[in-house]
Amino acid sequence: MKPLFTALLPVRRLAAVLSTLAIAATALALGDLKGNIRVDGSSTVFPITEAVAEEFAAEQPNVNVTVGVSGTGGGFKRFCSGEIDIADASRPIRHSEMELAAKHGVEFIEVPVAYDGLTIVVNKQNTWASELSVDNLKQIFSAQGTARTWKDVNPSWPAEPILAYSPGTDSGTFDYFKEVVLGKDGKARSDMSVSEDDNALVLGVSGNKYAIGFFGCAYYFENADKLTAVKVNGVAPSVETIENGTYAPFSRPLFIYVNAKAAAQPQVKAFVEFYLSHAADLVGDVGYVKLPAAVYGKVSRNWAAGRLGTQFTTSDGTTITTPFTATYQ
Repeated sequence: MKPLFTALLPVRRLAAVLSTLAIAATALALGDLKGNIRVDGSSTVFPITEAVAEEFAAEQPNVNVTVGVSGTGGGFKRFCSGEIDIADASRPIRHSEMELAAKHGVEFIEVPVAYDGLTIVVNKQNTWASELSVDNLKQIFSAQGTARTWKDVNPSWPAEPILAYSPGTDSGTFDYFKEVVLGKDGKARSDMSVSEDDNALVLGVSGNKYAIGFFGCAYYFENADKLTAVKVNGVAPSVETIENGTYAPFSRPLFIYVNAKAAAQPQVKAFVEFYLSHAADLVGDVGYVKLPAAVYGKVSRNWAAGRLGTQFTTSDGTTITTPFTATYQ
């Protein structure tokens, strides 16, 4: 019997090991992950990440996901200094931010998650400015602009001061607007009412007949009963025009950036994979536009491969602001 016992012993050990692994896998699926995930950044991306975090918490209650809202610029400062695991961003990372990340030894994985349409809004009582051109917006928002009353934009419009509302200067939405409308070296008017809280901008514009402001499309879709979206160059923001790029030049991708070292942590890896697998559903729930399935597929493959760096900022620091569906690899 001894030879038989000797032959069976390794099999029993193997069975025990397999059983242990199966139990571990089941426990993991039931929420056995532990740890913290630190996220900060864009107020535009915040509703998406918050929704993902809430759904993730239902499956992984022992993982603590904290989501801050310091604006894209503020989030990148913390991210590139190694303070947080993930940065929410409503614009691509800048060359100067990449240099800061390199200084602190931070490598990153860029993860597009949705489309946004930066939306120009006016008060519901504004019956005249249903459509504006990019040049009109430059007149209104530029420090050198010539339009300080509505009559300055169009002689048939009211001779009333234009009250401008804008996201704060740490906001990726402000950066994107500035680059597209005012130019890379342009300056915004100094008398704007600014806030990192897009809900404050909604209140400001909805509370004054002569106000104008801008923010991500989700905040407009949520408050369409209080505000009017202005057509830009004849095109209104909608799911269709944002996705197909005809809402130019304000159709743009939204991102999360993941610290490559943090990505190796089980809870962070699981969170990002959960994010990508649920983004198509949750993005629409919070008012943004999902990426095409083929693009999510490319994003997932890049994430799985740990592809480092950006596809949206060139080596000379130029930000790519055109729709990326055809060019993203």
